[in-house]
Amino acid sequence: MYLYHNQYFNIIKNRYQKEMSKDNYVVIMAGGVGERFWPMSRESRPKQFIDILGTGKTLLQQTYERFKPVCLQENIFIVTNKKYKRLVMEQLPELAEERLICEPARKNTAPCIAYAAYKIHDLNPLAKIVMAPSDHIILKEEVFGDIIRSAFDAAAKNNRLFTLGITPSRPDTGYGYIQFQDDSEYPGEDRLKRVKTFTEKPDRELAESFIDSGDFLWNSGIFIWSAEAIISAFEQYQPEISYVFRDALGKYNTPEEQAYMDVAYTACKSISIDYAIMEKADNVYVFVSDLGWSDLGTWGALFDARPKDKNNNAVLGRKAMLYDSRNCIINIPEEKLVIIQGLDDYIVSEADNALLICKKSEEQQIRKFVNDIKLKKGDEYI
Repeated sequence: MYLYHNQYFNIIKNRYQKEMSKDNYVVIMAGGVGERFWPMSRESRPKQFIDILGTGKTLLQQTYERFKPVCLQENIFIVTNKKYKRLVMEQLPELAEERLICEPARKNTAPCIAYAAYKIHDLNPLAKIVMAPSDHIILKEEVFGDIIRSAFDAAAKNNRLFTLGITPSRPDTGYGYIQFQDDSEYPGEDRLKRVKTFTEKPDRELAESFIDSGDFLWNSGIFIWSAEAIISAFEQYQPEISYVFRDALGKYNTPEEQAYMDVAYTACKSISIDYAIMEKADNVYVFVSDLGWSDLGTWGALFDARPKDKNNNAVLGRKAMLYDSRNCIINIPEEKLVIIQGLDDYIVSEADNALLICKKSEEQQIRKFVNDIKLKKGDEYI
């Protein structure tokens, strides 16, 4: 019976693999430092390489697994900083080294997206590409897969830029927002709307007005386009970035590529894809999505994602003992015995040689703490 089940599973798997287009690609962005999750996330091992949800898989591994049903495995690429090459290969041993794109420096999302687009276009001029962060939670994975397949289809038919917008459940000030308008160009796809405006993280009053209006979505940071469409956008809106990567034609996917990038990448300005392209382009569309999504950008987001005890504490650490404490997020090593008494709405996190105790409502100060530590205590704690 077990053998029959496996044979059946492999038949179904092979059928889906055959249905996947060889022109569809996924690029997972895994180069961030995750400062806001200090001290759990360190420069030597950022949050995407950590099992921060206690599932037995790191965020990078979960993201990679999420895309396997919608893209041929040989078409999934990882872009990361050179210093994390070993970590990526350890966590994804099935990843061929030629599918690992190594940035020599952190330059935000626009240069890494341009790099991936030019490199993949060199492999396949008909390529359609999903660009996705490595550190998101998506609970409704079947819905996500369906939207990604629809987005691939849309990108194949139109020279447009697509993104996923998340139906907001609250006036969150930690997310960017996308305003959409109804567009009759896609009458058969109710989820697809034309983008009207992008807004960076708003204050509380503005976020509440966005929710009340009904035409705003959270910006997920997940993008879909043809390689040709995004390269055209870079050439139009960011010619200085485009020049760096256009000048590498003939070197992509050869032994010369990394040596060229190690020098040329420093010429790129550091800028996000939102500022560089999405806010300027007039051909941007958004898929209205309800995915059970979180970008896990803050301790508060992680608190929301983790299971809670009877006092609404989210605890990771088998030997933590809490007394008269509630609404806290606790993250301690498995072998460490920790007693916590009398805390309400706090972050308590210990990792390696550092301990953080901070009010959840003040977690935006963690970046300041990290900067102060660099100046006063040294990089060994970062």
